[in-house]
Amino acid sequence: MMQTVFVQIRCKPGTTYDVAFAIVLKEIHAELYSTSGEYDLLVKLIIPKGDDIGRYINDAFRDVDGIERTLTTLTFKAF
Repeated sequence: MMQTVFVQIRCKPGTTYDVAFAIVLKEIHAELYSTSGEYDLLVKLIIPKGDDIGRYINDAFRDVDGIERTLTTLTFKAF
């Protein structure tokens, strides 16, 4: 079983497309959207059960330049 997690990403001004492109190249996401509002990108990740979610996200994004802040939402049940 897998864990679905959504990560909102706030980018440094002028870097949203560069950040999105860097994430696409990593091939770690299930879906990636640009968004309006407080955050610039929304990433859907499917994390293998048993993996440490915090470490997975940290490892996935720590080398992506231009990320200012993230907000992670864990999911439970899909309807």
